[in-house]
Amino acid sequence: MSDAVKFSDLSTRNSQPSALPKIVWRILDVIVGGIFVYAGVLKALDPVQFANDIDNYKTLPWFASVRLAFYLPWLEIFCGLALIFRFLYRGGLSILSALILIFIGATVAARARGLDITCGCFGHASQHWSFPQHLAVDLAIFITLAALVSTELKRRQQ
Repeated sequence: MSDAVKFSDLSTRNSQPSALPKIVWRILDVIVGGIFVYAGVLKALDPVQFANDIDNYKTLPWFASVRLAFYLPWLEIFCGLALIFRFLYRGGLSILSALILIFIGATVAARARGLDITCGCFGHASQHWSFPQHLAVDLAIFITLAALVSTELKRRQQ
């Protein structure tokens, strides 16, 4: 009988999340949210340059590139803030995951068509990155977002 009590005590202890992973996930929220706020602010400060950067992908007409250049930075800022402050968190997480997937797809498609582009996502700092460097950063952000989505789904199911 005492073995059964010990086993149930163990399973109860293991089902409770520890404080360390919550802190780690929270730090990741703030880092990823901060990345998108920073990138969005840089783009919002120079929407004409961002419109040129979008147009370099040669997937959209110019008028669509201009409209996106005025809209997307603010969407990134608001979604990044949603991650940082955990207000409308799941929506911000979903939108940012979709945006990074679309960006990765557009970058790979542009590269496959032989276009040598700079994304301008992080201002002048990212203009001299190679294609593998851009792809590595984007994939790291996407993997982190996917882990945050997975953690949020598990947390909601409990």
